[in-house]
Amino acid sequence: MGAAAGNQEFEQAGRLRDRLSSVRKAVEKQQMVTDATDDLDVFGFGGDDLETSVQVFYVRRGRVVGRKGFVIDRVEDLTEAQLVGQVIEQHYGEAPLGLPHQVLVPTLPDDLSLYEEYLGTLGDERRVHIRVPQRGNKRALQETVTQNAREEFRRHRMRRAADITSRSRAIDELQEALGLPDAPLRIECFDMSHIQGSDYVGSMVVMEDGLPKPKDYRRFKVKTVQGNDDYAAMQEVLTRRLLAHIAAKESSPEAKSQRFAYPPQLLLVDGGKGQLSVAIKVVEELGLANEIPVAALAKQFEEVFVPGSADPIRIPRQSEALYLLQRIRDEAHRFAITFHRELRGKRMTRSVLDDIAGLGPNRRKRLTSELGGVAGVKRASIDQLRALSWLPDNVATAVFYKVHGSVSG
Repeated sequence: MGAAAGNQEFEQAGRLRDRLSSVRKAVEKQQMVTDATDDLDVFGFGGDDLETSVQVFYVRRGRVVGRKGFVIDRVEDLTEAQLVGQVIEQHYGEAPLGLPHQVLVPTLPDDLSLYEEYLGTLGDERRVHIRVPQRGNKRALQETVTQNAREEFRRHRMRRAADITSRSRAIDELQEALGLPDAPLRIECFDMSHIQGSDYVGSMVVMEDGLPKPKDYRRFKVKTVQGNDDYAAMQEVLTRRLLAHIAAKESSPEAKSQRFAYPPQLLLVDGGKGQLSVAIKVVEELGLANEIPVAALAKQFEEVFVPGSADPIRIPRQSEALYLLQRIRDEAHRFAITFHRELRGKRMTRSVLDDIAGLGPNRRKRLTSELGGVAGVKRASIDQLRALSWLPDNVATAVFYKVHGSVSG
């Protein structure tokens, strides 16, 4: 604009001025996140029991003027309130943009008044309020900051998992900590999932050289256990997996290339002493105790139980070894839950829409798709069902009576 004016191209300068004004207005509107009088620091957290990603947005006069992100090691077992307090102490030792009027956090720290007093002593003695936003623009902003923290944590974990040096160190640390005879280059982790004893499923996930190997993942539908019995379900799943290993090992050379022919250097179960006892029992009964080491990872304190030791092994919280164990345990849990939901969804669908004359798999799929699932079918009136041009009237009537029970008249 200045160059055009200097060249006496005033019409061009005017157009550029108007365009610049429009851009500035758009940017100002986008940056305005709260009332123009607000001075806020907004914290968001995302992570797990070992590490937490923290994001901070600095809002001055209603606009975001800066942001900061960092990842902290949770060396101690901290509650969310204690974690918030710790972050506030560390962050405001060197506040990059001074102190705001309010600090918005997802959870109030313990001794709230003490922290507010502490912040007041760092600035001009004015009181700084620490709040959890409940509604409106501030609540929406904090949710955005929290989402940023979660996304940054996922990126952080991906970078860490991709680091070959970190993976090698994790495997070496794990072998030393658990006293394994060989480096655990292949780890198999098992987890169970159910709801009140129904749709019992098990999952097996695999990590080789510290990386997930999804093509070797396996899902097990528990067949022999009735009711709520985690130990029996775990025993069935482990037995089926290891019998497959024995069968593959004893078969022809061609069959030995099957993935079940390769035993893990560590068989890990999600749980504590009870789950470990089940794993020990299975490998001993199958004659594999000297071939396959077993361990159990308890989530509450991230303790590892191994055979022959009454006390758990506490792997240092910031170590690569514990990070590797946590990753595979969480992956096994995710995989089991996903399978369980699939089975439960299929069972629920079958219980309502199965065995209806004229309603085959294709029509059933189209019906639930167009009406918004089984719940949508239940809400539909008989006239709505008959209005579907591709669904014969007699089938529509049968569907209505099946989902609502027998209707007279």
